[in-house]
Amino acid sequence: MGQAIGIGVVKSLLHRNDQWAYRIPYALQWMWPIPLLIGITFAPESPWWLVRKGRVEDAKKALLRLTSVNRETDFDADETIDMMVHTTKLEEKITSGASYWDCFKGTDLRRTEIVCMVWAIQNLSGNSFSGYSTYFLEQAGLDPSKAMDFAIGQYGINMAGVFGAWFLMSVGIGRRTLYLVGLCGLFTMLLIMGFLGLVPHAHKDAASLATGSMMLIWALCYQLSVGTVCYSLVAEISTRRLQIKTIVLGRNLYNIVGIVCSVLTPYMLNPSAWNWGNYAGFFWAGSCFLCIIYTYFRVPEPSGRTFAELDLLFEKKISARKFSKTQVDVFADSLEEKVEIHHNEKVDV
Repeated sequence: MGQAIGIGVVKSLLHRNDQWAYRIPYALQWMWPIPLLIGITFAPESPWWLVRKGRVEDAKKALLRLTSVNRETDFDADETIDMMVHTTKLEEKITSGASYWDCFKGTDLRRTEIVCMVWAIQNLSGNSFSGYSTYFLEQAGLDPSKAMDFAIGQYGINMAGVFGAWFLMSVGIGRRTLYLVGLCGLFTMLLIMGFLGLVPHAHKDAASLATGSMMLIWALCYQLSVGTVCYSLVAEISTRRLQIKTIVLGRNLYNIVGIVCSVLTPYMLNPSAWNWGNYAGFFWAGSCFLCIIYTYFRVPEPSGRTFAELDLLFEKKISARKFSKTQVDVFADSLEEKVEIHHNEKVDV
């Protein structure tokens, strides 16, 4: 939402040639701290945070404040607070003694690797490329005003794509399937954008519009899959005991890869540097193809599994492609009885 508003403001100032063309967008950012400060001042404290700080009575007051008065279902604040206290103690017991080094030991190493790569793939699949969409479309031959229009459309599609991904996951489509199919779609779009750079100069206007259209389709495909599903995967694949630490490692790798990609992309697009233009699509298509290979062989399907079932599957070193085809009984006596693979030649997509 913020990106779409920002692009809209910049577009409205394209006709200006004075210093206010850049000063106004910066100055408009000053209005946001005021409503934010007001909201923070009157916002209720999190009951969970208060419970973790031992302020149980304050947690109860905050919970009652957050609970609707016109509720139709029975609600017991004391029972809810007791549940929070119990959950907090259980989390402290589970995570006590855990260190970052544990993320690289035994079966947790595989889980850490997957979480880190799933997050890094967000950038390696061309996300940083789309971040420069306005500049890229201008270099592809579009008028600055039209490039801004496409960028506004892209950010609008991003918002719709997030809700679309929620819907697809809610109807039972697996995370791995969405992630993998989405990468295939991104690869195709990037490849097409690269080939559009081969269009003769006489048809440059048509090629520019086609490139803009591909960027919109890319944005929709990204948010329907990799951009949104990633957050479900990193939360479900990491072990409960090391979840916070694993996610921290994954996010750090995402930031590092993002910095590298953000440095390379301007060189690719700048006419005074590498001046790749549309051909940058070939580079990111190649990177995206490697991501497809990794995802197919390494990223499992966690959908519909409990943390206990996932622990057993990783402990048994089940192939990522066989996760959804493997039956797990967490109450069996031995590990061999707990995990049973159905001999079916068909593997996950």
